Amino acid sequence: MDLIVTVVAIAVLALVLVGTTVGLVARRGKVAPPTEGEGAPGPVIAPPRPTEEAEPGDTAVAEPDVAPEPTVEEPPAPALEKPEGTASRLVRLRQRLAGSQGALGRGLLALLSRDRLDEDTWEDIEDTLLMADIGVAPTQELVEALRTRLRVEGAAAGDPKQVLRDELVKLVDPDLDRRLQVSGEGGKPGVVLVVGVNGAGKTTTVGKLARILVAEDRSIVLGAADTFRAAAVEQLSTWGERVGVEVVRGPEGSDPASVAFDAVKEGVDSGVDTVVVDTAGRLQNKAGLMDELGKVKRVIEKQAPVTEVLLVLDATTGQNGLIQARVFSEVVDVTGIVLTKLDGSAKGGIVVQVQRELGVPVKLVGLGEGPDDLAPFSAEAFVDALLG
Repeated sequence: MDLIVTVVAIAVLALVLVGTTVGLVARRGKVAPPTEGEGAPGPVIAPPRPTEEAEPGDTAVAEPDVAPEPTVEEPPAPALEKPEGTASRLVRLRQRLAGSQGALGRGLLALLSRDRLDEDTWEDIEDTLLMADIGVAPTQELVEALRTRLRVEGAAAGDPKQVLRDELVKLVDPDLDRRLQVSGEGGKPGVVLVVGVNGAGKTTTVGKLARILVAEDRSIVLGAADTFRAAAVEQLSTWGERVGVEVVRGPEGSDPASVAFDAVKEGVDSGVDTVVVDTAGRLQNKAGLMDELGKVKRVIEKQAPVTEVLLVLDATTGQNGLIQARVFSEVVDVTGIVLTKLDGSAKGGIVVQVQRELGVPVKLVGLGEGPDDLAPFSAEAFVDALLG
């Protein structure tokens, strides 16, 4: 009996153990997978299908997609302007001067065309010439020449207008060399130094001169050595950008001689044809400023000789312009004159007087506010404009 009880007990125990095991297995099959953060494994990346080059059994890992970098479009470069050539500038010279200076020629012709050229008439002719800033000595020379040809020769002298033209051309002196010296020697560029008083129009003249040189297919560098006026530097940079010319500049208030030196050095290193240097405006009665201008020239010539010194004068200043011209000529040895605002003044005689005073020619004249309103000076064209 005890044996039977023992066997039954063992059987029951075995059944209990089997049931427990089956329940545990069933529960495990229904447990939810752990969520992220509870130790769940990361996503499985399926390997790509092997390519023809891949060896069997190689495992390739897919690279994550990378967004392409946004492309930044460069702003289009501004279109370069094409400056006018010399021929069209001379046409404008005649047109502009004929409109503003014609009164002088008409007044002289009216006097010379009188039936009787008495002393009062000659005095009126002298007054007309003096009012045009031709100067005392040139006026006396012209009147004496006209007296000889018109009063002494009489009808044999010819048309009074032609006589006046001939004598005026002689007075302006067509034999002066008015060519711009913009070429250097020995492989170095020509160096043009532009000087003048405040307000004469130096920076604008430099910009317009750059256009003339570009129209002649010359390579140039501009030097913004007027470091005391930020506006002048920006103005010159704008002129350069419009025709694709490099402008060498320095910090505001920096040493003008240093900027001029760097500009010429850049011109030498890059092998350009011409370097044009703008300078700060100076009062002719300020010795310190004038000495500094002399320093600018000396420093430039450590790199290359200065081939042209252009003095910019306002044609409306008259006698004051002559005083300025004398002082500048003593400091930097002026080689040519640029007369600005000639189109707006009836005092065209300043051309004759300043040439006599300095012994150097007027080489360029400013005719207006337009970018190409700067023209080479021609004695014949000037006189023709005076006479309408």
